[in-house]
Amino acid sequence: MEKSYTIVIDTLGSDKGPTAILEGCKLVLEKFQNVKLIIVGQEELISSYDFPKDRIRIIEANDTITNLDNIKEALFKKRDASIFKALAECANNDEVIGLICAGNTGALLAGSLRYLLNEKRTRPALAAILPTTVQGKFTCLVDTGASIDCGSEQLIEFAHLGTDFMRKLYKVESPRVALLSNGTEPTKGNALIKETHKLLAHEEGINFVGNVEGSNALNYNCDVLVADGFVGNQLLKITEGSAKNFIMEIMKFGKITGNEAVSKQIVGHLMSIYNFESLGAGILLGAKKYCLKCRGSSGPDAILSAAHILLNITENKTFYEN
Repeated sequence: MEKSYTIVIDTLGSDKGPTAILEGCKLVLEKFQNVKLIIVGQEELISSYDFPKDRIRIIEANDTITNLDNIKEALFKKRDASIFKALAECANNDEVIGLICAGNTGALLAGSLRYLLNEKRTRPALAAILPTTVQGKFTCLVDTGASIDCGSEQLIEFAHLGTDFMRKLYKVESPRVALLSNGTEPTKGNALIKETHKLLAHEEGINFVGNVEGSNALNYNCDVLVADGFVGNQLLKITEGSAKNFIMEIMKFGKITGNEAVSKQIVGHLMSIYNFESLGAGILLGAKKYCLKCRGSSGPDAILSAAHILLNITENKTFYEN
């Protein structure tokens, strides 16, 4: 008999509203017959969907954390916010394998520190899986926005978290770890990067290969790329924005030159590599359970992809293995 899994999904806080997330829930239930969902959000809206009653449970929540909220204050003043209810359920329910949300990143991180802090008291980091120029190979970028101001010890922790993750999900025996910097030489970078470079070079359990420049971030020069949350977030958004702009320009060129069929073939190829709906979920590393943070603009397909990733992590399969 196929093993059953339970996933918590927070429907509030996304840019597209709860309907986009609920449509994603529908896709998850259709594709994975062995999955049950605990859906957090507006009970009346959730109940209006024709979900199989024996495979869902609703936790009502009408409050959410916005970008205008002070996260520290919200932890105490908005305890009934959907993300905190979702995290509490994730922490207290042994059947739950993880959480998916598309809301406030700061609230997810702060809530994970309250509800999902592991025995080592590791500060969780947000990682992203980036496609590379080598087909079928990916780089784990950590951190992508959870921790903006970091010290060298925290960057070293990111290196360990990324290493453990790539071993588990990608079966990379000795993941190559690099620091994101403005030059490959050990002398390049700001004071934080220079200090971290020296420490990583002698860190046990880390296969450190040196610095990598942003222009080579997608060239598969490393399996784990370490950065503070500010720099990592900028790299992630610039990469995504550039890919989308290139695709739009190719489509425009096809229309201007009358070669739309060729441009569609090129775009189709690029979209198969840089499909941010399927690769766009950030993964919270270092917590007791995996939390997948989709972009605020995510649609239903991103929720389905996040569920697929979460199931593969749980079943110890390689990334996106069927």
